[in-house]
Amino acid sequence: MATFQFNGRPVTPKSTDDTPLLWVIRDEIGLKGTKFGCGVAQCGACTVHIDGKATRSCVTPLAAVSGKSVTTIEALDPKGAHPLQAAWIELQVPQCGYCQSGQIMQAASLLKTTPNPTDAQIDAAMNGNLCRCMAYVRIKKAIKLAASRMQEAPHTQGAGA
Repeated sequence: MATFQFNGRPVTPKSTDDTPLLWVIRDEIGLKGTKFGCGVAQCGACTVHIDGKATRSCVTPLAAVSGKSVTTIEALDPKGAHPLQAAWIELQVPQCGYCQSGQIMQAASLLKTTPNPTDAQIDAAMNGNLCRCMAYVRIKKAIKLAASRMQEAPHTQGAGA
């Protein structure tokens, strides 16, 4: 049985070690912010942070997170006020919204390692996070807005940011 930190608290799921982390999050833990998109790590809808790094949960077996820290969109910021979340809302990024939690988690991982990313760095980091609504221009603008705000006033970030 895998035991790990999930959104800041220890958990020991009952699922088998080969169960994809995505299904443990959605079906056993009961959080629905992390989405199923493709099931083969190609779309990014299932992106979570494992030890602070953006990871596709649909292909990550439960055994791979034993002893690690997993953070979902629900814990990116305890109050839902991470600069990325605020920028997403302000710039009205989502259309259908399905991919947005994965987009935000990927972007948060980028900003953690690259606080002032260039367009090329954003494109490279976000490559593979697909948006059916084609909101890529607004996504890039929101990442830049959040980056600028985080540099002006460093944000007290949640467990996985």
